[in-house]
Amino acid sequence: MKVAILGFGVVGSGVAEVLERNADRVEKACGFPVEVARILDIRDFEGHKYQRIITKNFEEILGDDSIETVVETMGGVNPAFEFVSRSLAKGKNVVSSNKELVATRGYELLELARQNNVNFMFEAAVGGGIPIIRPISRCLAGNNITEVAGILNGTSNFILTKMIVDGMSFGEALALAQEKGYAEKDPTADVEGIDAMRKICILASLAFGHHVYPEGIFTEGISGITLEDVAYAADFDCVIKLIAKAKKVQDGRILVMVSPCLVKKSSMLSGVSGVFNACLVRGDMTGDILMYGKGAGSLATASAVVGDIIDCAGHSDNRKIFGWDDKKDDYLEDHLNCDSSLYVRVRGESEAEIHRAVDSVFGEVTYLKREGADDREAAFVTAPARERALFEKLEATGLDIISTIRVADY
Repeated sequence: MKVAILGFGVVGSGVAEVLERNADRVEKACGFPVEVARILDIRDFEGHKYQRIITKNFEEILGDDSIETVVETMGGVNPAFEFVSRSLAKGKNVVSSNKELVATRGYELLELARQNNVNFMFEAAVGGGIPIIRPISRCLAGNNITEVAGILNGTSNFILTKMIVDGMSFGEALALAQEKGYAEKDPTADVEGIDAMRKICILASLAFGHHVYPEGIFTEGISGITLEDVAYAADFDCVIKLIAKAKKVQDGRILVMVSPCLVKKSSMLSGVSGVFNACLVRGDMTGDILMYGKGAGSLATASAVVGDIIDCAGHSDNRKIFGWDDKKDDYLEDHLNCDSSLYVRVRGESEAEIHRAVDSVFGEVTYLKREGADDREAAFVTAPARERALFEKLEATGLDIISTIRVADY
């Protein structure tokens, strides 16, 4: 089987390397050899071992009927959407690692694949090297999934780990992540939760059956997390993690959001450190299942891409049944209408004044301590209640609200 790779960056070059280094295993899994016939990239690769098959012209790939599967590792929506949609329309399978493309145009591309009896697959778009898409769509198909949640961004998890374990400030940890190549020069998509939001949109679409678009998804990143918050969380026997979640709530609606959360140290998610990712799936038959591993990196992500190539080879004569329906009206629930428990850090005139204001509005709360805290500052955790009501009560205290972080229930 001949494949073409669109984009020869970190992931694209990794795909070529995996197919070359593990050619025997891939051939055994497919039943025939897999050959990289063309590579599309706008850059010059003078003297590279793949130079003879690299092209800057997509039409050469589209017009080559011997190429059965196109691997898209370009990133972004344009021109990736054009290239992928035209490949599917031409009767070629497409494997993508592009989370933004799948999150924003996934339903259209799945429908186009269905119409042309080919496959559009994207295991690598969510968990990098961690199998997530295939287990949810196949292994757990007999379950009624009630929630999918996880640590879906390695950069933010690395930063939080350094803050928790080594006492680094957010700025120091971010600089180290950039130095090690874990964070881009512009880290916005990672630290502000955008990357994780795109991934949870894909998982929510898959788990609950209708396309969840990124627009309107509540997304909060980790740039406001401080070492003070980390210390107070530890006093509550918790660590802070950036959690993306999709959950069935009521009347057929789902809650989809990304935010920092206090996670109990007894939780399976609390021990996920460094650049590792994890996805927790709650099924009515299985209970909680955790999938854990490297969420990024050239060869780890390429491994997932090659797995999809092999799956395409196994379904070369008929399309693999896979995907979801288009968006559904009144499908997403406002997070403010859902119950939550909040960690809150406030400032006031004195500790006694803070306690009076908090107790008069909230009633019983759990106060937290940290070493070196100013007596004009306090932190506490509320009892679970409707989020909208909790934030209204916070305003009613008249205190200076420094930070609020949700408390996870897993």
